[in-house]
Amino acid sequence: EWTMKTSVVFLLCISVFPGFSQGRVVGDDESGFAECNVFFPGQVPPEGFAEPFHVKICQQYNKEPRFATLYSTKDKIPLYSAFKYTKPAQNEEETWLVEPQIDDPENDLHEMVPEADIVGTVANLGANQALTSDYLGSGYERGLLNPSSLHEEDFQMATYTLTNAVPVSPSLSKSWHGDIRRVVEQALVPHCSKKDHLYLLAGAIPSSVQVKGKVSVPETLWLAACCDAPQGWSLGLVKKINDENSLADLTVGQLEKQLLSGIHLFKGNCGEDHQSQEKTEAILQAVSQIRSGEQVGASDNQEPSGLVRKVAGIIATPFIKLLELLIYLFVELVKFVFYFLWLVIKRVAGTLLDGVYSLWNGVVSYLKAISMVLISIPCDVGRVIVNIFLGFLQIVQDVVSLTYSILRIPMGFVLHLAAFPYHSICAIPSVLKDMAVGIGGTFSLVIDATAAILHGFYYLAGHIVKRFVPKGSSDD
Repeated sequence: EWTMKTSVVFLLCISVFPGFSQGRVVGDDESGFAECNVFFPGQVPPEGFAEPFHVKICQQYNKEPRFATLYSTKDKIPLYSAFKYTKPAQNEEETWLVEPQIDDPENDLHEMVPEADIVGTVANLGANQALTSDYLGSGYERGLLNPSSLHEEDFQMATYTLTNAVPVSPSLSKSWHGDIRRVVEQALVPHCSKKDHLYLLAGAIPSSVQVKGKVSVPETLWLAACCDAPQGWSLGLVKKINDENSLADLTVGQLEKQLLSGIHLFKGNCGEDHQSQEKTEAILQAVSQIRSGEQVGASDNQEPSGLVRKVAGIIATPFIKLLELLIYLFVELVKFVFYFLWLVIKRVAGTLLDGVYSLWNGVVSYLKAISMVLISIPCDVGRVIVNIFLGFLQIVQDVVSLTYSILRIPMGFVLHLAAFPYHSICAIPSVLKDMAVGIGGTFSLVIDATAAILHGFYYLAGHIVKRFVPKGSSDD
């Protein structure tokens, strides 16, 4: 019997409203979408999840609902897909599809279609969902959350939608699909009395790692199963991304305890409180055999060999654990040696590259300095020649200026200065003449003035005599 282990699974604090739409965001007041509620026991989706960037999708193909998905437009991956087991098809045809209504709710496409058929016709394609280009060259594979290997042809083709894909490594994708198929077909389906009453939820927990800064890489994949039958039961399985060989089992109740309060994956926990202990042990034993790589057998004639294998397993377990420990130590030692060698090589290579870089910088600086000196020599010679020529021109300019200054003296002034003695001597007679005329004129003016004064006095004396002396005879 495999001991049940409680794995620390941090599921997203998200919720889905009752019901799903055809790729449209469902509001709080929407009662649901009956076609996709059939994928949940009691037609009740998981409760307690609520985020505005969650989209409930009724995944339809050929006008028929195939499975239900809760999609995160923030992380660009599905948070869980709800489906039922159908008879697997023999051949798989891989044609990747997209949900046009997630990006363009106003378009008239109501089901998944090939991505290549709607490029350029759907507005904002890729704004709310991942596209094939987001995975190309990333090293991650489009891992199906709802494995195609659990469905018949039409259901199988419907799983190849990017709203059902999460980025995982190729080896992890192969491990997840192989483990889930064996668990469902060999452990779950045989122990559910009615196959159509087996409800499956496959989920992923986004991490902070993103592919091309857009699509979140999950940190954990999980599966929750519910057999909604008279002898019902439920089971949870968890696979860690960093350990593709891990596959831990736990009850749905234990799984829900890892979530925030109020979250319920199945209605009434799918009768977990009343399920048969014997049935649960049988399922867990089958899961344990699948995990250990054994072929699951259920007939009574195989019980002795199974008991022998169990005893042999108990005896061999310590040795297997010791071998696993030794292998683990050896692997860690090899990893440490390679890491140490890598550090040494990195340090040596870094030192060499730094030296080469410094040498290159020195050579470049030296060549640059020499080039500048060689280039400056002709410039300096030319500058000297130009200065000499400019100095010669300055001398010529000074001589011309001096000559012009000398020649600029007035020639009339020189002639007047030379003729000054001649004009001075020749002017003496004229000056003497003018002086004689002046003196004569002055003397004549004095005589005329004296005569005028005397005439005036005479006239005054005659006037006074006539005024005051009596008139006499005419003889007098």
